[in-house]
Amino acid sequence: MVCVRPFMGLRPSPGLAEKVAAPPYDVLDSNEAREMASGNPHSFLHINKPEIDLPESMDPYNDAVYAKGAENLARFISEGTMKQDAVPQFYFYRQIMNNHAQVGLVATVSADDYEAGKIKKHEFTRPDKENDRIRHIMALNAQVGPVFLTYPDEDEINCIQAKVCAGKPECDFVSADNVRHTLWLVDKDNGHTISKTFEKVPYLYVADGHHRSAAGTIVARQRRDHNPGHTGNEEYNFFLAVIFPKSHMKIMAYNRAVMDLNGLGENEFLQLVGDNFIVKSDAGPSPGSVHTFSMYLGGKWYCLEPKQGSYPVDDPVKSIDASILQQNLLHPILGIDNPRTDNRIKFIGGIRGTGELEKLVNSGKFKVAFSLYPVTLDQLFAVADSGNVMPPKSTWFEPKLRSGLVVHML
Repeated sequence: MVCVRPFMGLRPSPGLAEKVAAPPYDVLDSNEAREMASGNPHSFLHINKPEIDLPESMDPYNDAVYAKGAENLARFISEGTMKQDAVPQFYFYRQIMNNHAQVGLVATVSADDYEAGKIKKHEFTRPDKENDRIRHIMALNAQVGPVFLTYPDEDEINCIQAKVCAGKPECDFVSADNVRHTLWLVDKDNGHTISKTFEKVPYLYVADGHHRSAAGTIVARQRRDHNPGHTGNEEYNFFLAVIFPKSHMKIMAYNRAVMDLNGLGENEFLQLVGDNFIVKSDAGPSPGSVHTFSMYLGGKWYCLEPKQGSYPVDDPVKSIDASILQQNLLHPILGIDNPRTDNRIKFIGGIRGTGELEKLVNSGKFKVAFSLYPVTLDQLFAVADSGNVMPPKSTWFEPKLRSGLVVHML
């Protein structure tokens, strides 16, 4: 019951994928992007971080930045760095990081489905970030960063994926962060079966890329309103996505560190923590199951288990571990009223490991750190299905989808 469409992808020419493909626009700052793209005129960072080709004093939201991105995309096309496929098609994109492999379908999905709630979200979006992506899409007349979607497995699609990915790939390389990226084309017959199978899938879920999906939908609405001959089949009605079956997904923990104990001594702090948690010393740095926490304080790891009745077990949002920690410890004891805005708290993606938590506390700049168990896909689906949003900084997805492997031209 969701519309998933093939499209004529703009892709790196043979042999150039490794040079072109780049991290998403929002995981590097401008200086990091300049350094990464240095000496590589083919890097897609010239398109999704175009300020790197302008003076460092330039505001990254200046109109000239978006115009530079459009200019660079046109150059990539005119010089043959990237070429557009002649017919609409799907692609399978596999990533392997350490011992985890995930394969997603590169496709376009319907802005109408997003507006109708068939593409479910679990985060709030910010208008300033939406506007940035809207301006980028409008300037380039293209969507260059895919939205990361997931859905409950469909055996028929999984079988097609396994068959296609046993064949020869279009590109296969290992990026500088030691992630292997491989892309396959899907033939017309298998593509037709994929489209028909997704018509039976009731919902897709945004895992990562809420601002990109919102921006793609707003662009679709604007172009629809300004096109008297609108039919619904125009490319602007669809936005770029990579869609992963649930069984391939891996969510990593999103951990926390706090700079001080809100005026408390360590013993007094531990005593207050014990009001809502069973506190065990000599614990490991990673919690072993959902609804348990590891806490690093004074050079020691503690295990925290929420006491019965300290949170509503049947509430899809309040039973998320980040909510339990916020409502029973961070807010009442450490005075973190709003974790989105309080500069005393730092969020650390699970990719950096628990050693980073120890490093922060041992440095003296932070007093306490918390290692959380990763949110499960069932929890994420439950929150999205309820129409609510996850607590701030609940999910961390790795590996990140590379930009530039397939671009959706509008």
